[in-house]
Amino acid sequence: MNIIALLESFIYLAASSLHLPMALLLSLLTVRLVIYSGSFTGMYLSRRRLPRSLDVIRSLKTQGFSDFPVPVRRFCRQLVELTDQNSRDSHNHHELAVLNLLRETEHRLWKSLDHLKMAIRIGPGLGLIGTLIPMGTGLASLSSGDFTRLSSNLVVAFTTTVVGMTLGLVSYFFFTIQRRWVEEDVKNMELAAEILAGKQ
Repeated sequence: MNIIALLESFIYLAASSLHLPMALLLSLLTVRLVIYSGSFTGMYLSRRRLPRSLDVIRSLKTQGFSDFPVPVRRFCRQLVELTDQNSRDSHNHHELAVLNLLRETEHRLWKSLDHLKMAIRIGPGLGLIGTLIPMGTGLASLSSGDFTRLSSNLVVAFTTTVVGMTLGLVSYFFFTIQRRWVEEDVKNMELAAEILAGKQ
């Protein structure tokens, strides 16, 4: 028995069996990104309604939290509640509670970008896999003279490439803008922690 031929057949079968999971994952990722684009548009519009010339320090000191985006607004309200609850505690304990709330909120904001970071890598990767698998079967059909199957495989291969690359580009666009939002929110939350917690 030719072991090299056996191994090649096994690798070919393994690669061919990846075609269906790849197509399923690429379809799910496309639907997920379409749904997220609606959420992203909502976040963008809500931030567009906020005052552009915002005096951050003054708004925080007067507790005008409505001038901030939803994550900062929620954090400030939690911080005020925490400050009121811990008003009788020691100064060190209060600082630790504020720091814990700040770090947990920051971690949650950065974690919300993970799906976009994965889509940036996974989309083109799935597109490449979806290109190479039909190309392999297409070349195999070329040796037998089946040009109809070859053309259909080539259509699937190039379409998969376009979809995968588009998913990666769109995910990178969303990630870049939302990362800037997160950086701004984290900066405002750290300032809020200094101002609001410093009143105690």
